[in-house]
Amino acid sequence: MAQSVELLLDGDTDASVRAQWLRLHEAGLPSEHRPGHTGSHRPHVTLFAGASVPEPESELTALLAAAPGLPVVVGSVLLFGPRRGQFVVVRQLVPSVALLRLQEAVASWCGALRGGQFGPGHWTAHLTLARRARAEDLPAMLALLPAETETATVAGVRRWDGSAKRDWRLI
Repeated sequence: MAQSVELLLDGDTDASVRAQWLRLHEAGLPSEHRPGHTGSHRPHVTLFAGASVPEPESELTALLAAAPGLPVVVGSVLLFGPRRGQFVVVRQLVPSVALLRLQEAVASWCGALRGGQFGPGHWTAHLTLARRARAEDLPAMLALLPAETETATVAGVRRWDGSAKRDWRLI
C-alpha cells in the first residue's frame, strides 16, 4: 500500500504517543520509535491506504474540511494478529459517528473495496504503537502502556506517498 490519507492529532496526543513509543523502545521491546528520525514518521490515523489515491486532490480536501477540530478518544490497547506469530500493538480510537462518517466518505472516494479493511464496517481506527511483537513481549508491553483513555483533537490531514517516502499536508 503505497498511498494513504491520514489524520494527525493535536500536539499533546502526538507527544503522548511518542512517549509510549519511547517507553517501549527503552525497555528493549518492539516499538514505532525511530531514534534520531525526524520528519514524516509520526503518530497518525490512516483513513485509507491503497495503491493510489485518486485526483483531483482538491475534491479529497473538500471531503476532509470538517476534520480539523474533530474530537476523538484514544482508548484501550488492542492487538492485531497474530500474523506469522507476531502482533501489531495499537491504541484504539473509539469510533464516533463523525469519525466513521469521515472515514467512510474518504475511503469511498478513494475507491476502497467494500469488503477490504477500509470498506464500510471493516475499518478499525487506531494509532500504531509497535509492529512485530511476539506473544512473549506482550505482558511487558502492556505493563508499560497507560490504561486510561485520553481525549484528542484532529489537528490536520496529510497524504503519504510510501514509494517516494514523502508526505504533505492537505489540511
